Amino acid sequence: MIDAILSRRSIRQYTAEPVSEEQIETLLRAAMAAPSAGNQQPWQFVIIRDRALLDAVPTFHPYSAMIRQAPLAILVCGDLRGAGHPAFWVQDCSAATENLLLAAHALGLGAVWLGVYPAEETVQAMRRLLGLPEEIVPLALVPVGHPAEHKPPAERYDPARVHYDGW
Repeated sequence: MIDAILSRRSIRQYTAEPVSEEQIETLLRAAMAAPSAGNQQPWQFVIIRDRALLDAVPTFHPYSAMIRQAPLAILVCGDLRGAGHPAFWVQDCSAATENLLLAAHALGLGAVWLGVYPAEETVQAMRRLLGLPEEIVPLALVPVGHPAEHKPPAERYDPARVHYDGW
């Protein structure tokens, strides 16, 4: 598992090969296995496979050009309806997003995390595109596909950022 964490990279180029229903379910199972405050699990997921919807995203999301190659994207959303710990939905859904990315890598797929929230214009554009209710907040959009690029692991450990028992 540590190898999957240390070797995962953001993949922005994909082949035309489709992602199977079984792989999609595995990604979602991994995402939903994330920890959450009070076990409230405030997440909802929108699977986007419609080519017109995918191609519309770069018209309002400035960092999403790669989505035009991806066979699908998964939108991770926070569900604010009845949240027992409403201040923690961002952390909970971020944990779900990271689990999704790690699962994609473990399955030999490529994926990249595109932030949506808190960019209000992007949040509203995503809501309009997909018809999301007001209490559903899009946090992250994750294009997924079979990688058409390979990136070596990145060494990001920096001991200067580590503090023991205080600053």
